[in-house]
Amino acid sequence: MNASASHHDQTDCQLRLYIAGETPKSKRVLESLRQICDAHVAGRYAIEVIDLHERPEVAIQHRVVAIPTVMRLAPGSVKRIAGDLADRTRVCEALGFSTRR
Repeated sequence: MNASASHHDQTDCQLRLYIAGETPKSKRVLESLRQICDAHVAGRYAIEVIDLHERPEVAIQHRVVAIPTVMRLAPGSVKRIAGDLADRTRVCEALGFSTRR
């Protein structure tokens, strides 16, 4: 799953999405995450997708206990949210995106 959402050399927001296989649910979560990023950091983000079916050791290394999990690696301190990304307000708050428009 190619998930790079930015075609720029510089990104303001670096995210990592942990999934378990390329399932319809994983694809929905990735699309939801892209939509959230497009609304808050359009053109300034990159999403790295890590499939834990292919790389199960990463779950232990990165302390991933639930899937899907999203980690915001930059800017600032690491933030994470696990589970369904349907509640956009919850996701934005967890990732440090302003919910004001």
